[in-house]
Amino acid sequence: MDKLRRMRLAKDVMDRDWADPGLDLDAVAARAGYSRFHFLRAFKDAYGETPGQYLTHRRIERAEEMLRCANLTVTEICTLVGFSSLGTFSARFKARTGLAPSEYRSKHVGRGAALIPGCYAMLWAGGFRSATFEKRAGADPAYGGEREPVPPQNAADRRAEP
Repeated sequence: MDKLRRMRLAKDVMDRDWADPGLDLDAVAARAGYSRFHFLRAFKDAYGETPGQYLTHRRIERAEEMLRCANLTVTEICTLVGFSSLGTFSARFKARTGLAPSEYRSKHVGRGAALIPGCYAMLWAGGFRSATFEKRAGADPAYGGEREPVPPQNAADRRAEP
C-alpha cells in the first residue's frame, strides 16, 4: 500500500473516532502500518500538521457546532468532543478561535434555529451510558420457581372444540 493511502486510512480513523478520549497515537499509527515516531513524521509531511494537531482541530470544530446549536454546558461539550480536561479544552479552543467557549457561544447563539435540547444532543452524541440488564445465570423464576399446573380438560370441553 502506498504512503498516501495509509495516511488517508489513519486520517479516516481520526475523523470517525474523534470523540473517543482513548484515541491515541499508537492505535492510529498501527492502523497506518507505521511505528509511532515514523507515523508522526509521515503524517506531518503529508498534511502539514501532526496527528495530534489534526485531531484537536476536528474536536474544536465539533465543539463550535455544539456551542452554536446545542443547549449543553461547556463542560458537557468538552467531554463529548473527547477532551478529558476542561482547562485544556478551553485553552485550545481559545487558541483556535480567539474566543473562550462561553464567549463563542454568546457571540454565535441566536443566529438561526433554536438550540437543540441538551438531553437530545447528549443522547445523539453518545454521552449517556445505557444500562444493560443481563439475566443471572441459574436464576430461579420469580414467584416460587415452578409453573402452575394446567387443569385437565374434561370430555365436554373437548367435544365443543372444532
